[in-house]
Amino acid sequence: MITARPATPGDAAELVRLRAVMLRSMAPAHWDDDWREPARLTFTERLARPGSTLAAFVVDRPEAGLAACAVGTVEHRIGGPGDPSGLAGYVFNVATDPDMRRRGYSRACLTGLLDWFRERGIRKVDLRASADGEALYRSLGFVRTPDPAMRLRLPAE
Repeated sequence: MITARPATPGDAAELVRLRAVMLRSMAPAHWDDDWREPARLTFTERLARPGSTLAAFVVDRPEAGLAACAVGTVEHRIGGPGDPSGLAGYVFNVATDPDMRRRGYSRACLTGLLDWFRERGIRKVDLRASADGEALYRSLGFVRTPDPAMRLRLPAE
């Protein structure tokens, strides 16, 4: 059985590398790499912070580095019917290196992350599913929701 471990600040560069793997699979168009260093710094700082609202679970490659990861955060929203605490989990950055897929690594990482949410009393967990990941998410109990997501990008001043 494959077991994922909690990521540490020392995993930050590999988490960024795997994030790039995921982003390229979803939007293969060219982009710059200006985001990588700020992302590495964010992972380093937030994974080191006691009681952080961000967690990552990883599976190590046999030789070096990481094979897979799942990253999530706890968001504190305003409570409502069925969820008075207002706490919500959000999963992002589920990625496995192409040569390491179909071994259960993403499942192990996501299971570790879901257990982390449960330990914090999170009752609702959201994610955006790619077509490739949807079967995994469904097998873990995720369902499509009726409310479509929308986004607005505000220009920098």
